[in-house]
Amino acid sequence: MPNGEIPELSSQLLFEMTLQVAPATAFGATPSGKRFIAYVTEGHFEGPHLKGRVLPGGGDWVIQRPDHVFQLDVRITLETDDGALIYSTYRGARHGSRDVMRRIAAGQPVQADEYYFRTTPYFETASEKYSWLGGIVSVGIGRDRPGGVTYRVHQIL
Repeated sequence: MPNGEIPELSSQLLFEMTLQVAPATAFGATPSGKRFIAYVTEGHFEGPHLKGRVLPGGGDWVIQRPDHVFQLDVRITLETDDGALIYSTYRGARHGSRDVMRRIAAGQPVQADEYYFRTTPYFETASEKYSWLGGIVSVGIGRDRPGGVTYRVHQIL
């Protein structure tokens, strides 16, 4: 890279993750927007350098803002196939046309390119083998499906 130029953004697949999510509990309108909490019941993830399951008990503390953007606040625990625990937290945004969001809420299938669904996962672990996760930035692209969500998570290089 000549003269210290900033490199172009690139990424590589970290893993694909599928989560099963219980129906959300609606708290109603708060000063920030409409609050929902949806608990993760199970899931799994797999990528080139790690795979395993998502433990039950995590969740998504969602706000539907007045501009109709769903602001995500997710916390989950990953357990790798070799027994390491990895805490993951991510924020994100999900929005689309009123028709698309209505179809998602009704549990109808929607194509991923019909709406915007992005997250920024970060990781924390005591495992030496997976400690490298604590030093990366990642971005997930999500897709809702009946009963849950699927993400393709990429490490930003």
